[in-house]
Amino acid sequence: MSDHATDPATEIFVAYRNLLFTVAYEMLGSAADAEDVLQEAWLRWVKVDVGQVRDQRAYLVRITTRQSLNRLRTMKRRKEAYVGPWLPEPMLTAPDVAQDVELAESVSMALMLVLETLSPTERAVFVLREAFDVSYDEIAAAVDKSPAAVRQIAHRARRHVDARRRREVVSPSQTRAALEAFQHALETRDLQGLLGVLAPEVVLVSDGGGIKQAALRPITGAEKVVRFIAGVFGKAEGTLTSGVVNGSPALVVRLDGEIVGVLAIRVEDARITGLYYVRNPEKLTRVASETPLTLR
Repeated sequence: MSDHATDPATEIFVAYRNLLFTVAYEMLGSAADAEDVLQEAWLRWVKVDVGQVRDQRAYLVRITTRQSLNRLRTMKRRKEAYVGPWLPEPMLTAPDVAQDVELAESVSMALMLVLETLSPTERAVFVLREAFDVSYDEIAAAVDKSPAAVRQIAHRARRHVDARRRREVVSPSQTRAALEAFQHALETRDLQGLLGVLAPEVVLVSDGGGIKQAALRPITGAEKVVRFIAGVFGKAEGTLTSGVVNGSPALVVRLDGEIVGVLAIRVEDARITGLYYVRNPEKLTRVASETPLTLR
């Protein structure tokens, strides 16, 4: 794209690139696939007569949505063959993302996992409407449905998501406090301390992708989770550092300076109710440097 720096089509695309990436990522849960979608969207955009496009943002979001839907269907086959639980690809985000409640919630590990339970069209409609405030008419054009059908899909998807996401808004400071208590207990091998910061019904989901050791199914219950964590972290002398991942405080695990895992949490009533541990090295490439995200 650098060869066309003065080209209007390039300038417009670059101006909306972070938005389009965020759209694709929220629909796919994979930064690598989101980048592929953006490349496909770009190839279609450069064939368009920009002067004839009234709403450039809407047009680009529409192209990105359609490409994301195509990609979602191919990803479904990959996920069916995936070894163990599949978690979204974690991304290091700027600290100010955590202060943007809307953006942080929309890219949180917990919500991204809930979105995995929607159909591709439901996910597209929910993401465009709830996160990006796209009109029903624009969404209809993007997903090839009538506005009336889109309204019904949006209502059904919202009801499904609301039944599964956390009930309260948790501030970054509350999440950080729980994470610091968890980290301290982990580093000092304080098993009682770990039990104290975990909710009794806590669920741990670990993603090794068949490459790294991970539980092949979610682990439920504080005592079982503590046993698993103690087993995994007790074997390696890795270091834990805090960072903002997917808009929320998280732990980055390093071994000999190399990033080997990301541990994100979900907090309710000041205790950890969800642990999301990504160990698949193919999903850790976006943790070394910040990825810019935006809803606008």
